[in-house]
Amino acid sequence: MKNTIIALGVSAALSLPAIANDNESTIIDGMDFGPLAQLVGTWISAEAGGVDIAPAQKELDVAAGSPAVTPFYETITFEVAADATNASDQYLVALYYKQEVFRKADDSKFHDQRGYFIYDKANQKVYNSFCVPRNTCVTAEGAAGNQMTLIASERGIAESDYMAKNATTTDFTMSIQIEDDKMTYSQTTLLDIYGQSVSHTDSSILVKVE
Repeated sequence: MKNTIIALGVSAALSLPAIANDNESTIIDGMDFGPLAQLVGTWISAEAGGVDIAPAQKELDVAAGSPAVTPFYETITFEVAADATNASDQYLVALYYKQEVFRKADDSKFHDQRGYFIYDKANQKVYNSFCVPRNTCVTAEGAAGNQMTLIASERGIAESDYMAKNATTTDFTMSIQIEDDKMTYSQTTLLDIYGQSVSHTDSSILVKVE
């Protein structure tokens, strides 16, 4: 897992959300989060867990860059962050999320991701804007809905000079489906590493627990 923000004017503090009485409502703390409203809370891996397929490191007993498969389990927590207006025109509302991923083999954490899912109601667009502690950040965007495909924005990848020279991210795509208290996602990060272009993929099913 890697991959894969935007700091804007704040009008809502990080806190437990006050959701309208109507269970179908998308209004939280006075802001309309559209399809993202149902994400608020904590999600954990379903029993099957997820699978990470990444380019192998050089010290492993396989060729560097060849597929290394890691079964995992994870926890993702979403909470209300803030709203903001870009360039006096684009009104956005954001959920902050924290994702922690652990190897099934030994329960060690091997991926930590922090970011925002952002909703643009007027244009019916969703953004996933995140960073991972490899000096890489990504913003991906796509049409809002219960099923979404988010693709790296034209200038949506930022990374350190070292990563640009040694393990540069060239593209990112995420497909996500939300069905009641079940979330399924798959994502592909394209990398130029070890002198070759490789895909790093992740897929997982999660259930909402609170």
